[in-house]
Amino acid sequence: MHTVKILGKRKRIALVAHDHKKTDLLEWAKHNATALAKHELFATGTTGRLLEETLDRPVKKLLSGPLGGDQQIGAMIANGEIDMMFFFWDPMEAQPHDSDVKALLRLCVAWNIPMACDRATADFIMTSPFMHGEYETTIPDYEGYLNRKIKEE
Repeated sequence: MHTVKILGKRKRIALVAHDHKKTDLLEWAKHNATALAKHELFATGTTGRLLEETLDRPVKKLLSGPLGGDQQIGAMIANGEIDMMFFFWDPMEAQPHDSDVKALLRLCVAWNIPMACDRATADFIMTSPFMHGEYETTIPDYEGYLNRKIKEE
């Protein structure tokens, strides 16, 4: 079973970047500044501050990723408060909060939200006709999972 969810014309977008990918995200955001201005932006720590400076517009800043920002965004995804995520992560650098990163990516898939982890995918999402209007998506109905019977051992 699935539940229908409407992503409004104004999307709630999470923006995250590892240290070695911040420049890539900032350049991409600057290139897409006009389109991003139509949406509500959320970002982790330093990335949020840098995006505000680059875009000259407010960004809702959460904690730095390693200090809980990834988990904050994950909770927002689970609560239906984030519509999509652009996470420019560094596949070549070990992260001290790698388990948080994996959990965040898993939540995007679990809740069926559009996600880009690189510039090419981000470009495809930003130029999609779905980006500029309402989009009807489905999210899994986890009621069966929540109400499952657990065998006692």
